[in-house]
Amino acid sequence: MNTKRIIVVGGVAGGASAAARARRLSEVAEIILFEKGPHVSFANCGLPYYLGGEISDQEDLLVQTPEGLKKRFNLDVRVNTEVVAIDREMQEVEVVHLPSGAHTRERYDALVLSPGANPVKPPIPGIDRPGHFMLRNIPDTMAIEKCMKDHAQGKAVVVGGGYIGLEMAEQLTKRGIKVTLLEALTQVLSPLDPEMASLLHRELRRMGVTLHLGDPVVSFDEPVGREAGASVVVLKSGARIPADMVILGIGVSPDTTLAREAGLEIGALRGIRVNEYLQTSDPKIWAVGDAIEVRNTITGEWSLVPLAGPANRQGRMAADNIFGKKQKYLGTLGTGILRVFSLAAGMTGANAKTLKKAAIPFQSIYLHPSSHAGYYPGASPIALKVLFDPTDGRLLGAQAVGKDGVDKRIDVLATAITSKMTVRDIAQLELSYAPPFGSAKDPVNLAGMMGENILDGLMEAAHWDETDKLDPDEQLLLDVRQKPELEAGKIPGAINIPLPELRSRLSELPKDKEILVYCQAGQRSYYAERILALNGFKVRNLMGAWLTWKAANER
Repeated sequence: MNTKRIIVVGGVAGGASAAARARRLSEVAEIILFEKGPHVSFANCGLPYYLGGEISDQEDLLVQTPEGLKKRFNLDVRVNTEVVAIDREMQEVEVVHLPSGAHTRERYDALVLSPGANPVKPPIPGIDRPGHFMLRNIPDTMAIEKCMKDHAQGKAVVVGGGYIGLEMAEQLTKRGIKVTLLEALTQVLSPLDPEMASLLHRELRRMGVTLHLGDPVVSFDEPVGREAGASVVVLKSGARIPADMVILGIGVSPDTTLAREAGLEIGALRGIRVNEYLQTSDPKIWAVGDAIEVRNTITGEWSLVPLAGPANRQGRMAADNIFGKKQKYLGTLGTGILRVFSLAAGMTGANAKTLKKAAIPFQSIYLHPSSHAGYYPGASPIALKVLFDPTDGRLLGAQAVGKDGVDKRIDVLATAITSKMTVRDIAQLELSYAPPFGSAKDPVNLAGMMGENILDGLMEAAHWDETDKLDPDEQLLLDVRQKPELEAGKIPGAINIPLPELRSRLSELPKDKEILVYCQAGQRSYYAERILALNGFKVRNLMGAWLTWKAANER
């Protein structure tokens, strides 16, 4: 294969990685990369930050140019050139040079497909009105930038609360544009569970973004009367929202046209189906990136994960396998992170929704530790949720939201999940510590210790969504915070006995009812649970305590 001809369709993360890796494995292979757009390798994840001014120079978005790839890797890169058909029998692709319209055919010994994904554009009346934009490439970015300059103090509607929608809401707000964010679901960022996403809702509203959740768009109308702007976004509720510009961030779907027309296997999620070596149903053709279906590491089910990290690794692995290395792609956890103003939100592995759908038993724990030692200036809280198998403690997923330290904890937990570690294992992890960076008991250690307590029967878990279903004849809700803390609110129906007074007031509590105990963040309620359990009471600890309950109930 060293002297063979390799054709790569599509650049950016997966395709460019495959081509560059192939060259590092062979100096004599002929490697041709076709990209239908004008840029072969650009930082598509950086586009919102260029629009917000955090990346000031457009040239910084160009990771590589055709000239640079030729000089460094001796790659034949042809931009503005689209592969329109694959002749699998002849092992040829049909290519169109878009500026001239000229058609040619190119032979291959190995073919790598990296066509990416297309923005979702549902058939909503008026969706093609002027002033509506999608953000997928540099030309899209330039068009949005021009509109932003024309409406510097205007109004923007962002449709979709995923990664692009949230990043654009943040960046448009920073540019002085009034933003309304619309999401058909009842929460933003669906990889998070709803009680975690609610922390982002709070931050968006704090920064002046207007949220409409659980209210789908039904049409984009032409402004009438006093309705100024380029478009009026009409919601199912009847709300009419005028906008000078509309950003459509509804999601992406795999670009499988080329693969489908070539007769390659397409999965149930409409992505290109590949095996563990990233081969398609044709052993001469590999596929990588946003267009393929991959196995979910936790559930084993097929999934679509349009993220740059997996695409880069897949490109490298496909090249390895073309040269006979037999590298297996082990699946995707969906590890991700994004910034929403002052907060970071990160996740890895499965969330509760996914585990329920897959009928996988799980236990959830919540904690609200500081990002570093509390006595060192600048510490801020992290809301951390960890999901694990209730029988053996194997880690299944994690989510975190906070101002600082989220990336560090999610990356540690992603590594732990990949290594099939348990809550007992992470309780024992030796992690770096100094007051400016962490705590002697890192949040990851604390999560492990909480899970260990549950496995060992030292803690019985209750959850925020149980509190509105309590039977007053059978259950009692106990708040062990200090009196001044109650001024910020309490869970309806709870009685208050501050933790320092609990031992002396045990006679006030019934032993014929189950007690659900909570505090502010969960530590004191654990102490209270142990006091009550050791004194013969039936008791469970409300995971995440008041902070999680409050977030979950203000969505």
